[in-house]
Amino acid sequence: MRLNTLTKVLIIFLITICTFSMNAAEIWVSPQGKDTNPGTKVSPLGTVQMAVRKARELRRLKDASIKDGIRIIVMNGTYYLNEPLFVRPEDSGTADCPTTIEADANAKPILSGGIEIKNWKKSTLAINGLKAGTIWEANAPQQAGEIINYRQLWVNGKKAVRAKSTAGTQMDRILSWDAATETCWIPFKDKSVKFEPGMEMYIVQWWAIANLRIKNIEVVKDSARLSFEQPESKIQSEHPWPAPWISKNNGNSAFYLNNGISMLNEPGEWFLDRKKAKIYYIPRKGEDLASAKVTAPVLENLVKIEGTLDTPVHHFNFKGISFQYSNWLRPSQQGHVPLQAGMYLLDAYKLKTPGTPNQATLENQGWVGRPRAAVEVNYANNTLFESCTFEHLSSTGLDLHRGTNHNIVKGNLFKDIGGNGINLGVFSEESFEAHLPYTVKDDRVVCSDELITDNLITNVANEDWGCLGIAAGFIKNLTIEHNEISDVAYSGISMGWGWTHTDNVMRNNKIQRNKIHHYAKHLHDVAGIYTLSSQPESRIEENYIDKVYNSLYAHDPFLWLYLYTDEGSQGFTIKNNWIPIQKILKNNNGPKGNIWQDNYAFVDPKIKENAGIRAPYNNLLAKEVVVDEAWGLQEMPKSVAIELIGKDLDIEKIKSTIKGFRIVGEELYQWENHLVIYGLMNQPERTKRKLALAFPKLEIKIYENPVYDFQNFQRCKDAKVASEWENIVLTANLVEDEKLQKEYVNYHTTQFEKWPEIAKGFCNADFQQLQVFKNGRQLMLVISIPKGESLDKLNPKTTENNPRVDDWNNLMKKYQTGIEGSKPGEVWIFLNKVKAEEKK
Repeated sequence: MRLNTLTKVLIIFLITICTFSMNAAEIWVSPQGKDTNPGTKVSPLGTVQMAVRKARELRRLKDASIKDGIRIIVMNGTYYLNEPLFVRPEDSGTADCPTTIEADANAKPILSGGIEIKNWKKSTLAINGLKAGTIWEANAPQQAGEIINYRQLWVNGKKAVRAKSTAGTQMDRILSWDAATETCWIPFKDKSVKFEPGMEMYIVQWWAIANLRIKNIEVVKDSARLSFEQPESKIQSEHPWPAPWISKNNGNSAFYLNNGISMLNEPGEWFLDRKKAKIYYIPRKGEDLASAKVTAPVLENLVKIEGTLDTPVHHFNFKGISFQYSNWLRPSQQGHVPLQAGMYLLDAYKLKTPGTPNQATLENQGWVGRPRAAVEVNYANNTLFESCTFEHLSSTGLDLHRGTNHNIVKGNLFKDIGGNGINLGVFSEESFEAHLPYTVKDDRVVCSDELITDNLITNVANEDWGCLGIAAGFIKNLTIEHNEISDVAYSGISMGWGWTHTDNVMRNNKIQRNKIHHYAKHLHDVAGIYTLSSQPESRIEENYIDKVYNSLYAHDPFLWLYLYTDEGSQGFTIKNNWIPIQKILKNNNGPKGNIWQDNYAFVDPKIKENAGIRAPYNNLLAKEVVVDEAWGLQEMPKSVAIELIGKDLDIEKIKSTIKGFRIVGEELYQWENHLVIYGLMNQPERTKRKLALAFPKLEIKIYENPVYDFQNFQRCKDAKVASEWENIVLTANLVEDEKLQKEYVNYHTTQFEKWPEIAKGFCNADFQQLQVFKNGRQLMLVISIPKGESLDKLNPKTTENNPRVDDWNNLMKKYQTGIEGSKPGEVWIFLNKVKAEEKK
């Protein structure tokens, strides 16, 4: 009886499966198929384009087979596209009957916009001191009688380097820039570099780069003057931000020249000689060009999903598809001078008389265009990209641009991408100035309600260093959560555009539980998460941000941050983000303000654990994470006090002098003619030198590497570290006896082991930290307590039921004495905190 019941259940289950299969149309595609085939698994089609057309016909004819949707199943292999896959409104499905382009089980089908370059041979070319046979050559691919142009080349999936003037990752520095003549002077000692049409200059400028086509090189002894092609020459010299910089402190703008055969001299470099119709390459160690797979990108778009405002594309999905090898040629045709986030300037200049109707003090004007993307989406909703790969792409990976909403981007890999990994929303319409708030008459135009989740975005912005992992412009109701971002040239995530306090379309955007690490590889003025403009009801919460690359050529070595609310940012709650230190910047935020709470290394440990990609995607993507282990990391700022001693202390000038050193938690304390700067600093000796130049009459002393360092989170059981501290700074001298000075230091070195009651007392008093610094005989003591508390209230708790603290204090008296100028019997001098200048 039981067996019969089980048999009936099984029969019903099989009937259900068969019914489902009969009502879900399947269209099969294979690289070995033909578009004249019926599209079955046994007789598949040859292109995805034909499969989409077949699906479109099934919908047009209301075929009964599509009741539960259409599955375009793509078998393993590479599909070389000769035009983008175009998804139209007619291709739309419904919630119950979507169209899905998906990979066959255990397959990784690739939609490729590239072309294979074959038949390589050793070249007889002997240039740049290289022996004949070192360089390999092949015939340059042609199309319609023209040499195909491209700016990237991949050998066995690894990007090659366009021949350039500097070795490895090194760069040179410009000598000067003359905006009036639109020319640049550079050092030019290597006379083997010869001018060739098509040569370019790649230059770093603040938070962006520029690709400038060189018109001429005029050599004068060991220097050269470069002039450039239009339109980028005019834009480059007229636009005020970001521009080339000249700096005695940090060095001038870094650059290299590229795309000339005279610079082809290192393994991994290549050059396309369009006149000779040849491509040249110097193999890396282990590469055999006779068998290597060499790919050049051809198509700028691989997929275009394009609806209209009234007839959007909807319910069209991609699962498990790999999009590879896209091209982007605008820099070769018109140059590339970005404003920010890769958005290139079409026109830009500085106002002679500052001020616009929207911003009273605005000086710069700019109009921007948008780079192309491998996959572009406009006027589409309820689409899905899941478990796809975006790889080996010259510009943006995926772009949800205009009129998109309720789309999901989940569990994908974005890797080896020249520009932004993902773009979202309008940044600026080409006809509108970039600082104007974006408002619309029809809300359907706005990118909204998108979900970007559980994606790995790694090794991106490797062509345009000013790009990001995820870049969002004017958007609303956006959720970016549980992504991992690594190996980025600039920032991890940016959200917002316009640099304005004015209300616009942006609101209710969320950046939550992302893991961002190993960023700022090349540029500064950078953050793990960066925002612009007014975005009411928006939240940045429970993200894990750590490990910042050390950028050798950044314009400001100290301007790297974890969280950065830039101009006009308002309406944000920034809360419970794990960051190693509070290295943040609140720059010209809006009058409505932001809520900052508990952003530090002492948040709930689960926040750090839960950030990033979740199962099942974390296991699938973990092996793909790129971290450049050979590239150095930023040195973490450490606690330092710098003391200035002398008459007529000009405090405001001192503040101005140290502003560029980005001291974390910077505070000033004063007693008579002593001023102490305290905070977390990098390179304190450099700060001291700058102060010495500005104030030659002052004595300047550095206090670093404390002889005693009590930290609440290390020493106190079940400690809850306060998110904000008040610091009390005191100073005293040690007695002149050197033997007693050594005893004092030894007592503090061994105190945690031999006098554990002292640390216990500090825990009882809720001291957050207590540091003792020493310079010569002089001591600098910093006691940190929770903000809003007072030392008079907390200090007695150190001795409650703890008499050894009194013993310790009595013992220390024989080692300490007052500094010069203190009263008789006075030992520890309290310095008064200098109040911050009130904002007007």
